[in-house]
Amino acid sequence: MPVTSFNIMDKHPCYDDNHRSCYGRIHLPVAPKCNIQCGYCDRKYDCVNESRPGVTSKVMTHDQVVDHIKRHNTPVNNIKVIGIAGPGEPLYNPETFKTLKVLDEEFKQFIKCISTNGLLLEDKLEQLIKYNVSAITVTLNTLNSNTAKMIYDYTAGYSYEEFIQKQINGIVNAVNEGVAVKINTVAISSVNLGEIEEIAQFAYEVKATVMNVTSLIPQAKFAGYKKISSKELQYIREVCSKYIKQLYGCSQCRADAVGIPNKI
Repeated sequence: MPVTSFNIMDKHPCYDDNHRSCYGRIHLPVAPKCNIQCGYCDRKYDCVNESRPGVTSKVMTHDQVVDHIKRHNTPVNNIKVIGIAGPGEPLYNPETFKTLKVLDEEFKQFIKCISTNGLLLEDKLEQLIKYNVSAITVTLNTLNSNTAKMIYDYTAGYSYEEFIQKQINGIVNAVNEGVAVKINTVAISSVNLGEIEEIAQFAYEVKATVMNVTSLIPQAKFAGYKKISSKELQYIREVCSKYIKQLYGCSQCRADAVGIPNKI
């Protein structure tokens, strides 16, 4: 079981809304490559004022992260969590595991966190546990292969059924190993809105820690889609809250985000 010096739910700003104004996180953009293609993902552009997943001003190597963390670990930032969230798929990049080794040696006092599409989670879980990764966020947008075909253009040669099963296996195995698992779901109009309650029920059944439903950022293949309203998003979260704790304050952070989420 991964080791941390405190309870994840007590300090992780991305697992409890009450901590988003108290505790900081630092994302290390060490993972540029991705093994699937989500229809809503566009990593081509970067603006310093743009906050969305997949965006970073630069990609780091594992030998740059120690200085980077020490420089940003200030009282103002109050860093409690070190995460790897891209800009591609962390588990598809060898640099991720080189970085985790450095983190395990140099920064044992911090929560180690990974965000993943889940395809490689069951295969890489042993390595994550070895390096004391204790929080994993998995983006699970559907449990239906026909819907997956609408959302994903490419799933690394796996069928959509196999892709979803790999996600499920990874989530279940991670929970069984004592890892805190957050389920992220992107709400896409006319695509998966009617399935999100089913995902919440699944998250409850497998004992995930928390669920985070976010609205689609219309871009890439989904550029012409309408972003759901705040009222619609609130309703979806309320329905899902019958099964599993919901997050309400997610700001869909960059792959190089630093600091306290509600203060940057």
